[in-house]
Amino acid sequence: MDVILKSDVSGLGSRGDVVTVADGYFRNYLLPKGLGYKATRGAELEAEAMRKSSAAKNEASRAEADKVAASLVPQIVTIAAKTAEGGTLFGSVTASDISAAVEEQTGHVIDRKAFKLETSLKELGQHMVMTSIHSQVQFPVTVEIVADES
Repeated sequence: MDVILKSDVSGLGSRGDVVTVADGYFRNYLLPKGLGYKATRGAELEAEAMRKSSAAKNEASRAEADKVAASLVPQIVTIAAKTAEGGTLFGSVTASDISAAVEEQTGHVIDRKAFKLETSLKELGQHMVMTSIHSQVQFPVTVEIVADES
């Protein structure tokens, strides 16, 4: 069955795409969640308009992401953390901590999910954290963890 997607569906397609799916997948998943509708001749024209507007929005968000990346790459985000003897941290620095520090120090609001941490940061010093705020824009953010003096 040909279906027009109303929004992006992971592993299937983007908003406005015409995709072929099984009848049951459409009836049981896409239709109840409002993610798609049957493709008809008139609906395909509407889908073309959706694709064009989606492409324009995507280009605008990419341009904004490029600006944010250009301003964040040269900066160092400093996070103060409590340490024990020898410089090891009590706890760790997480993506949420980095997100809060970036917002506080630069004014850019970046969701914690955009920071790609394999594990939490548990050592003092500088760390490079890959950040993806758009599907086509990835950049490193330099995070420096220092001992909290208070």
